[in-house]
Formats: sequence, C-alpha cells, structure tokens
Amino acid sequence: QKGIEAEKRAISFLSKLRNELQTDKPVTPLEDELPDAALWNQYLDYQRNSSNGNGEPSWFQSPWLYVECYMYRRIHAALAQNPPIDNFDVFKEGKAQNFFESQEAVIALCTYFQELLKNIKDLDEQQLQEELFNLLQVSLWGNKCDLSFSAGEDSSQKSSPLQSLENMIPYILVNDMEKLWSLLVNAKKRNTEKSNVRVDIILDNAGFELVSDLVLADFLLSSKLADEVHFHGKSIPWYVSDTTKRDFNWTIKQLQSANHMWMSRCGINWEGNLKKGVWVYRDHMFWTLPHDFSSMAEVAPDLYADLQQSNLLLFKGDLNYRKLTGDRKWEYTVPFHQALNKFHPAPLCSLRTLKSDTQVGLKPGQGEQIQASEPEWMVSGKYGVVQFDAAL
Repeated sequence: QKGIEAEKRAISFLSKLRNELQTDKPVTPLEDELPDAALWNQYLDYQRNSSNGNGEPSWFQSPWLYVECYMYRRIHAALAQNPPIDNFDVFKEGKAQNFFESQEAVIALCTYFQELLKNIKDLDEQQLQEELFNLLQVSLWGNKCDLSFSAGEDSSQKSSPLQSLENMIPYILVNDMEKLWSLLVNAKKRNTEKSNVRVDIILDNAGFELVSDLVLADFLLSSKLADEVHFHGKSIPWYVSDTTKRDFNWTIKQLQSANHMWMSRCGINWEGNLKKGVWVYRDHMFWTLPHDFSSMAEVAPDLYADLQQSNLLLFKGDLNYRKLTGDRKWEYTVPFHQALNKFHPAPLCSLRTLKSDTQVGLKPGQGEQIQASEPEWMVSGKYGVVQFDAAL
C-alpha cells in the first residue's frame, strides 16, 4: 500500500516536471533534502546572475547542458523523496535489456580477451601496443551503445566488435593512441617499486560499453602497463544509461554466473580485482552536478586532488566531453588543451563518439570538409575521437 501511494506521488512529481519542461517555465530551486541540493540551487543563482537581465532561466532559454542535467536530477528527486521507492532506478530495465541484447558481442569480446591472456607473457612491445590499440578502439566504439542518444531504441552491440576495427580507423577524427602508449610505457619505466602506475576510467554507459571498459582495464593490469585502475561512476541514475554502482556490480555478477566459460572467467577475475584492491570503484556526487569540469577544483577539491594522483585519466563518452570542453560552440581547430579551460589534474584522454555539436582539436579544414558531405556528422555517432592532453 505504501508503495502504491509513493508511486502515485512520484508520478505526479514527474507530470509536473513534464508540464514545466513543455511550457518553458522558469527553472525552480530543488526542494529536496538530498546532499547536493544546495550546490544545485547555488548553480541556479549563478545562471540567474549570468542571464544578462534576460529574466529567469527557463527550460528553453538556458544552457542545454544545464537543463538536461537538471531534468535528470529532478527525475531522481521524484523517487528519492518518496520512500519506499526512493532507491528505485527508473532506467534499470533499459540498461539490463541493453546488456542482454549485446550478449553475442560480450561473448566475442570475453573470448577474444581470454585467448589473448593465454599468451600475453610472450607478446613483444609491438604486439602489446597493437592489442592496447584494439581494446581502446572497442572501448571507443562501445560508446555508441547509448540509450539517451537513441531515445531508448535498440542501441545494443550485435556483431563482434573486433571484426570491423580496421574499417573504422578513418572515422577516428583525432587519434592520439600512440601518445597513450608512450605515456604508459614511460610511466612504467620511470616508476620504481615504490609507486604504482594508476589509470582512472571515468565511466559512461552500462551494458556493452561497460564490459569493453572492464576488458580494457583488465588488459592494462595483465600487460603490466598499469598496477591499479580506478573507475568513476554516477551516484544516481543519470542520462538513462550511465553506470551506477549497482550497474557495475550487477554486470560483474552477470558475467560471473553466465553459462559461457570465458564470460564467467572474466566475471570471476574482475570480482577478484575488486577484492584485491587493484580495481577501485568510486562515485563522487560531482559527476552528477551541472558544472563543467573546469570548476571541479573549486566545487569538489577532494575529487580533483584524487584525480591528481593518477597517471592517466580516460574520460568515456559524449557527456564527459561536453563537460571537459564547457559544451561551447568552439571553432573546430581550437586546441583541446585550451578548451579544457585549466582543467589539468593529470594527463587525460577522451574516448568519445560524437553525439553533440562540440568538437575541438581538428586540423584546419577537417570539420568543414566532413560538414560539406555529412551535415549530421557531429550528432550521428559515426565519428569518434581518442583525444589526449598531457596536462603540462
């Protein structure tokens, strides 16, 4: 009975939200008691002050990144304020479905990886580099599997992700994989016994993409390119398909209990990595605030200080790219370093398929040339970047 009452209340919260959105109402302060509410309301004040006297920030008259984040936060509030459904993830079903529909691709990837592990000790530098590049690309294109981008339509990975890598290279508009390789190899050489090489992966979507990130993380450890990997997920359900702690643990459990030998081997090993502490999962609330990453040092100094301990930060996906670059309409040729606007906690790399119209660091004429033949190139998910910044 309590549950039914709570559901009714949540639904009325959500229909109020839909009405405000559809009729371009002013954005209102959050009224819940959740730990981040004050930061959201401060950010709304900041938007009010920077609207150049154009009145109240409203749904259609505010920065898209802000109102989009605000919408997901309000969806969360509708449930969080109504126990006993306060911990319910409204997107859980879609995420699980995406995982199960990508089953063939997951099997193909786990099989490829377990075969690779058998003789990883015998690979020379050239072969190791090749395998790193393969798995970086799988993780890059795994980012196509995005439910908020496909409006919930089938976005699962159906085919074997490794077959088409060669053909996809021309679609990587900025390809800094070589820089990642030399950074990791040099970090290894420089490091004495005392300090570990640490790579952080700032996660994006659950489902196939998460599995591709976990395989990449396992490879970094197994190849001894890194000693520990820290994963950063979302502390609340976010942008439909983003990874939460529950998704992260659920995925590893699913693999563990799969009746496929290599899938369950992956799941068992990964559970072991978490137990041993060589994999660490974290979810700071900053990742679900509306702020650009350039304000992290000020808004979340603890998170910034943590990232400074890393040798390499891998940012997955389009939303992270938008927050890295301030979601501005940059000239295509503006250097990535400049667009990061002083956000340089550690060397970082964005692995992103393009789903929104922000892109920097292209060669002169490169963007215009694609634009001429493919007006939709920035939002189609067909192009990607592996874009690196050395942080110096």
